[in-house]
Amino acid sequence: MRIAVTTPNGNVGHHLTRMLVRSGIRPLLLTRHPEQISPELMPYVDVARADSQNADEVVDATRGVNAIYWVDPSVMSEDPLTDYARATEALIRAVAENGIGRVVFQSSVGAEKRHGAGEIDGLAATEVALGGLDIDVTHLRCGYFFTNLLLDVGSLNSGMLQTVLPIDASMAWVAPRDIAEVAALTLLNREWTGHRVQAVHGPEDLSWAQVARILTQELGRDVTVERIADEEMRQQYVDAGMPTAMADAVLGMSTGLRDDFTPEQERSVVTTTPTTLRTWVREELAGRGDRSGAFEKGS
Repeated sequence: MRIAVTTPNGNVGHHLTRMLVRSGIRPLLLTRHPEQISPELMPYVDVARADSQNADEVVDATRGVNAIYWVDPSVMSEDPLTDYARATEALIRAVAENGIGRVVFQSSVGAEKRHGAGEIDGLAATEVALGGLDIDVTHLRCGYFFTNLLLDVGSLNSGMLQTVLPIDASMAWVAPRDIAEVAALTLLNREWTGHRVQAVHGPEDLSWAQVARILTQELGRDVTVERIADEEMRQQYVDAGMPTAMADAVLGMSTGLRDDFTPEQERSVVTTTPTTLRTWVREELAGRGDRSGAFEKGS
């Protein structure tokens, strides 16, 4: 079986690549930057230069592929949903022209809304497009990545997190490594057919207040969280250099799922994965601090 992996250096992709290698698969890695693939991987993988928003490059790179793990890459953009549409077009063309029979798509909780969830609307559009194909497709609807805590290192270092969500409202949080494990098992399992959704909810739903308490305990210093107004958060995004449409799309991922939203798939043994936030902080967040000087524990 020839399996292609997009964004192989991403939060999920770098774990998935190694899992496939350990399973005996030689994956084809699609990347805009082949030079960034770890040298230790090179004896065990094939690499093709391909931009996921360039349909011609993706079609050329995936000839002979049987299955693909697809990620719509989020990039800083003046028009993010148009970029998602280009990535969708590239995937659909590659599937159609190269006869790719199986797709595992990294989607998100909230894609089931189809509209009104910011950047997630781009993932929903990919789900819809794949739904029109007579192939085997699994949509992985993932919870909020633990690694999103690293997007604002300054706030973590200052001990003050901010959100537009109610501080005590719970939602699914998940370790990217656990998503990679579900993806690997899904790619390697030849028993499933048709179109299916597989939610990946992490070990438990957490509120931002609970997240702050866990960080406080594990990092050994106070971490607090405050709720701020939507417009204040949007302005922070713009001040950080985001184009206005990108700021709206990123903000919409929170505001679009804030009120009266319930994931389509409930938490169950099927949708629950093992790695807790506490474990991730100990193994990855605190470890990064040891190397970078950030996230130092209190005395």
